[in-house]
Amino acid sequence: MNKKEYFLQVFKKAERKYGKYEKRLAGEGWASDWQTLIATIMSAQSRDETTIPIAEELFKRYKTLENLSKARYSDVVKIFKRLNYNKTKARNVIAATRFLVDRYNGKVPDTIEELIEIPGVGRKTANLILTECHKKDGVTVDTHVHRISNVFFVKTKNPHETEFAMMKIAPRKYWSRINRIFVLWGKEVRGRDKRKFLEKLEVK
Repeated sequence: MNKKEYFLQVFKKAERKYGKYEKRLAGEGWASDWQTLIATIMSAQSRDETTIPIAEELFKRYKTLENLSKARYSDVVKIFKRLNYNKTKARNVIAATRFLVDRYNGKVPDTIEELIEIPGVGRKTANLILTECHKKDGVTVDTHVHRISNVFFVKTKNPHETEFAMMKIAPRKYWSRINRIFVLWGKEVRGRDKRKFLEKLEVK
């Protein structure tokens, strides 16, 4: 069995298990593209369960991108007090909103090259915005996707390498679905024990 066939075998089993889950992730379910972007910046190294209510509080206080771009750092960092790396994230969120207002008239761009120029945005966030907001193809690699990919399909040193390795293995139509399924799966299994991952899929 080649790598593409093996990917399809494993992914389809994972999707059967986790595709019906209604659990919301931090980068999902926002009314505006800019909110999706900001929530995703906030979610780095923080649990979705922590990030979502804090993002909701932020967007309740700052109802538009323009409002948030004029926010005081001290006010934002106070809202972010329960987030990991809250000071850095507060700076990045304000800088990102100002960047969008100044450079793109408040619109969220739709290419990787433009997105990674935004403060606080790396390839993971950029790919999520491409897939979630612009319905484009992309492999969003967070810690769960990197870990699971290395358990089953690739041998890579970092998420950047994993993204490009998985693009070669996974058929393009699956790219945008990998992140949600692998994140939900990864939340249920710690470590890198393939047997434990397969047990979650009820594979004998």
